[in-house]
Amino acid sequence: MSRPWTHTTKSARGTFGFGRALGSLLRTGDFLALSGPLGAGKTHLIKGVAAGLGVPDDEPVVSPTFVLMREYIGRLKLYHLDAYRLSGSEDLFALGLAEVASESAAVVALEWADRTPEAIPDSACRIDIEHAGPTRRRLRVQWTAFDRLSELEAHLRAAAHKRS
Repeated sequence: MSRPWTHTTKSARGTFGFGRALGSLLRTGDFLALSGPLGAGKTHLIKGVAAGLGVPDDEPVVSPTFVLMREYIGRLKLYHLDAYRLSGSEDLFALGLAEVASESAAVVALEWADRTPEAIPDSACRIDIEHAGPTRRRLRVQWTAFDRLSELEAHLRAAAHKRS
């Protein structure tokens, strides 16, 4: 596992932008494991990931809390799952996690990943989101894909430099 890298966003727009940058770097088989309290911005970050994957703007990306899994089509298929209402990893596997995670040209994003630790692959990009103020979010990222983590850092630094 990589050493955690921390990035702070100042607004919902910044969290979305982080997700968009991340989505643009994703490849077939990638797995995003998101954790954080209610209202931290997990779904908002996934909206950005969907945008970065090229999911059409008119496709609403919403929380899968009540349906447990949603599917979006962009340059890669995005399976968006939510473990909030599940009793453990067994429920996630029963939903077909292994099948969607191994699907060609697809990535998986799981909210409330801390509730199903046995289901998270070692290669997952783990993102822990926490409140750092009314609109600020602290994102702690661990990812064994060091090259793409470095690319994400560089992209976010360049975007911040453009804004200033």
